[in-house]
Amino acid sequence: MNRQSVTSTNIASIGYDPQTRTLEIEFHNGRVYQYSGVSEATATALLNAASHGQHFNLYVKDRYTTRRIA
Repeated sequence: MNRQSVTSTNIASIGYDPQTRTLEIEFHNGRVYQYSGVSEATATALLNAASHGQHFNLYVKDRYTTRRIA
């Protein structure tokens, strides 16, 4: 999945696959997680958020099935 680099203290890059509704986030610590069942609106809002980390904590973290891939 292609990810877009973002300016954030915690998140390095964000990717989204609308066909599988999978959000992929790479953190600065090198870990990469996939979140299943994420709507395109939620992914877009995260990409456009003034604070990616805060938006992630409020609207993604602990709300979706999560799988660590790296």
